[in-house]
Amino acid sequence: MDRQVITISRQYAAYGRTIARGLSEKLGIPFYDRDFVNKTVEESGYSREDVEAEGESMSQGSKVLNDILNSAAPYRSSYDAIFEAERQVVLKLSKEPCIIVGRCSNHILKEAGIPSYDIYLYGDMDFRVERARELGEYGEESDIRKYVEKRDTRRKVYYKNYTGNDMGEAGLYSVCMDVSTFGPDKTMHILYGMLKDSFVK
Repeated sequence: MDRQVITISRQYAAYGRTIARGLSEKLGIPFYDRDFVNKTVEESGYSREDVEAEGESMSQGSKVLNDILNSAAPYRSSYDAIFEAERQVVLKLSKEPCIIVGRCSNHILKEAGIPSYDIYLYGDMDFRVERARELGEYGEESDIRKYVEKRDTRRKVYYKNYTGNDMGEAGLYSVCMDVSTFGPDKTMHILYGMLKDSFVK
């Protein structure tokens, strides 16, 4: 079976959305990142705020509480309900060629037996701190480095909770790219060179 779906896992501020958009334009297939939130809202019935807060981020404290509450049947946490909605969205999107950013999509597709090209993007901290500064998403956080570390940790906890694996472990991906070494444009072009023959506009 041909692989027609690309998944992109990434550290925070490693240009995941930018690279996904570039590949989307060059390969002629859609990418889903922020639009994914809208589809999950429709699937789950939860608010956009809930999906954005719990859809790909989990603190260690939230994980512990989630585990405790889940042991009290028939309780089902909002984290679990939103993840299940995300899983259904990933499976629906994978019926057509596309790029899916985050949401444990590489694991979800592997479990479903759906082949995919799985990419992991990472970069050194100083590089990503500067990107975070450009993004301006840190709000009241005065220490941008701590904010980046917190976003990384919450993604890792979430990924571990729902996949049982460590995000960034090389064996989980088709290719891992250091964006801080190559820069986002060159990283995108290298990836395009690897993928272009598998997709027809």
